[in-house]
Amino acid sequence: MSENVAAHGTNSLTNASSAYLRSAMHQPIRWHQWGAAAFELARRENKPILLDIGAVWCHWCHVMDRESYDNPDVAAIINEHFIAVKVDRDERPDVDSRYQAAVQAISGQGGWPLTAFLTPDGKPFYGGTYYPPDDHWGRPGFKRVLLAIAQAFRDKHADVVDSAESVMAAISNAEAMRGMNGSVSGALVQNVVAAAKKMFDAEHGGFGSAPKFPHPSALDVLIDYYAHTNDAETRNVVVTTLERMAHGGVYDQLAGGFHRYSTDERWVVPHFEKMSYDNSELLKNYVHAWQATRIPLFADVARDIIRWMDEWLSDRENGGFYASQDADYSMDDDGDYFTWTLQEAREVLNEDELRVAALHYDIGETGEMHHNHLKNVLYVRVPVSEIAKRTGIDEQRIRELLESAKAKMYAARLKRPTPYVDKTIYVGWNALCLSAYLHAARVMELEAQRHFALRSLDRILSHGWTGSDKRLAHVISYSDGEAPHRPVTGVLDDYAFTAQACLDAYEATGDLTYFKFARQIADAMIQRFHDATGGGFFDSDLSGDSQQLGALQARRKPFQDSPTPAGNSVAAMALIRLHAYTADARYRDIAESTLEVIGAVADQFGIFGATYAMAVALLTRAHRQVLVIGNDDRAEQLHRAALESYAIEQSVLRLRDSEVTAEYLPPSLAETVPNLPGVKEGKSLAVLCSDFACQPPLHDPQELSTAIQDAISGRRAPAA
Repeated sequence: MSENVAAHGTNSLTNASSAYLRSAMHQPIRWHQWGAAAFELARRENKPILLDIGAVWCHWCHVMDRESYDNPDVAAIINEHFIAVKVDRDERPDVDSRYQAAVQAISGQGGWPLTAFLTPDGKPFYGGTYYPPDDHWGRPGFKRVLLAIAQAFRDKHADVVDSAESVMAAISNAEAMRGMNGSVSGALVQNVVAAAKKMFDAEHGGFGSAPKFPHPSALDVLIDYYAHTNDAETRNVVVTTLERMAHGGVYDQLAGGFHRYSTDERWVVPHFEKMSYDNSELLKNYVHAWQATRIPLFADVARDIIRWMDEWLSDRENGGFYASQDADYSMDDDGDYFTWTLQEAREVLNEDELRVAALHYDIGETGEMHHNHLKNVLYVRVPVSEIAKRTGIDEQRIRELLESAKAKMYAARLKRPTPYVDKTIYVGWNALCLSAYLHAARVMELEAQRHFALRSLDRILSHGWTGSDKRLAHVISYSDGEAPHRPVTGVLDDYAFTAQACLDAYEATGDLTYFKFARQIADAMIQRFHDATGGGFFDSDLSGDSQQLGALQARRKPFQDSPTPAGNSVAAMALIRLHAYTADARYRDIAESTLEVIGAVADQFGIFGATYAMAVALLTRAHRQVLVIGNDDRAEQLHRAALESYAIEQSVLRLRDSEVTAEYLPPSLAETVPNLPGVKEGKSLAVLCSDFACQPPLHDPQELSTAIQDAISGRRAPAA
C-alpha cells in the first residue's frame, strides 16, 4: 500500500476537485486522477491502467465502490498489478465519450460505472461496466477479471497491443463521419417525426420499451411539427407522452422535477437520480407543449419543475444551477428517500387524506420496490374524477385533500436523510438550464426566474469566460468549497450551449451586450473546434497538451443526442441564429457545412438525431423575428400575443422605444428597424421580419397573433 494511503488513510484523490473522485479518497486503492503523471507511471512500471469512470449520482458506481473498491483484497490486486485512474464523467465528458465507444466496441454495452483496461499509453483493450466482486448473475467476478487481465498483459502482451490498436481504430472511425457527407434536406424533420411515431408506445407514452428515457429533443421536434401541421397523430404522441410522464413515478409527485429514467415501460419505477440537464430540457418541452396545446397540466408541470430546481438545484446567493441530486443517501439505500410504505403515509396523514392519497398515488401494503416490497413509488393511478365516483366526495374537496396530503408528506420527507446534491456548476449544463428558465419566464411571466437566469448567465460570463485568449471553462465551481479547484477546459457543448443561452438572454432583455457575448463565444468556438477541412466541430479543444492522452487522440464529432443535445447540432443552431441577426454569410456557411457532414446518413439516427433535425429546420426555413417595440400596456399585450405560439424558426425580441436605434441593435436589424413606419412616432407596435425583410407594423394583439399563426401554418409539411 502506498505511503499516503497507509499513513493518512487517504489516497491521492484527496487533491481532487470533483465530488465523485473525493468520495473515493479513503479507499485502499492508489487512485490517480486523469493526467500525464498517471500515464508516465504506467509506462515506467510497465503496468496496465485500470480506468474507472463514474459519477456521484450513479447508483451502481456506489455499489461497485462498496463491494470492490472498498475491499482490501481487491485493492491489493489492483495496487500490485495496475495503475488505477478514476474519472468523473461529468467533469470529463470528453474522456468518458471515447472510452464508452471503446467498451461498446469490445463488449457491446456501455454505461456507468465504466470499467476499462488500458495499455500504459491509454489505449483500451478490454472493458465492461459493473462487475460483482465474485462470480454472480452470469457475470465474472471482479477479482477473477483483474487477475486474468494482469496475466494476459504479462504473458500475451503482443495480443493485448494488437487488440488495443483495433479498438482505437474503432473509436477513431466511430464518429469520424468519413463518407457520410451529403446535402441537407428539410424532409429530415418529417423522417424524424415518422421514426418517433414508429417507436411510440401508444398505451404508456414515450418511445420504445423498458428502460424508458424521455427524449426531450424528439419531443420538441414533434411539438414544432404539430404547430406547423396541426397533425392529430403527432399531437397524440406529444400529449400522451407528456401526460403519462407527469403522472408517473418518474416524476417526483411531491417535490416536482423528473428522475433520470424509468426502469419499466409504464414510467412507474425510476432510477431516482435527478439531473439538471434532464429537467432543463423537459421544462422546455412542457412550456412548448403549453404554447402549442394550451393544456393546463403542461403549464402546471413546468411551474413544478421550476419549483424543484429553485429549491434544490439553485445557488440562490451567487446564481447558477447545481449539477444533480443523487438517487440514494447511503450505500444500502435504493430510493428510500423518495418512496413510501403505507404505514409511513398513515403516520403523517389524517384518515380522509390517507383515503384519497392512497387511491390517487396507489399507496398499498405491497409496493413496487424489489429491495423492500413495502415501499411504494408515488404515481397517479386513479384520477380525481374516478376517486369522486368511488368515494362520493366532491372533486374540489378531493383536490384540497390531495394538496394537504402532498404538503404533509413532503414536509415529512424533508426530515429523512437526504440524497446528496452535487453543487458543481458546469458551464454547459447551466447554459441549458438558464435557456429553459428564460423561455419559461417569458411565456409564463415569471419575473423572479427571469432575473435568476440572467444572474446565472452573468456568473458564467464573469467567471467562466476568462483569460486574454478568451476560453470558456467547463467548471465554474465545485461542490466541495474546500476542495482545490482544478481548471478544466471547456468542451464544444460548453461553447455551443452558452452561445445559445446568450442569444436567448438578448431576446429576453434587448440588451445588446448578450448578443455581443454570443458572437464572441461563437467565434471562439469556430476557432477552437471547427474542422475547416472536413466540416463540423470536434468535441474538444485540442490545443492543450493533456488533451492528447490516451483515447483523446481520437477525434470525435458528436451528432447524436446522448442524452444532452448533440454539440454539432447546437453549434449549427447558434450559428444560424447569429446569421439571422448579422447577415454574415460565414455563420450560415459553417452551419450548413456542419450539417452536411452527416447529410447522407442523417435518417439513420432516428430520434437520436432530433437536435440535428431542429438545426435542419432552422436552416431550411425562413428565419422569423417578431419585434415588439414600446413601453406601455399595449406593448405588453403584443408581447404576450407574440409568445402564444411555438415554432423552432421563430424568435421574439422585446425592445423599448429608446433601444430602437442602430447602436442598440444587431447589424441586420439596425439597417431596417429604425426606419420602419410608426417606429419614430412613439406608438407601440410589432413587426414580423423574415429573411431580412420586414412587414408593415401591427398594433393590434389579435392581428399579430393571426399573422404569426398564418406564418407558421404557411410552412406546412406533408404528414409523416
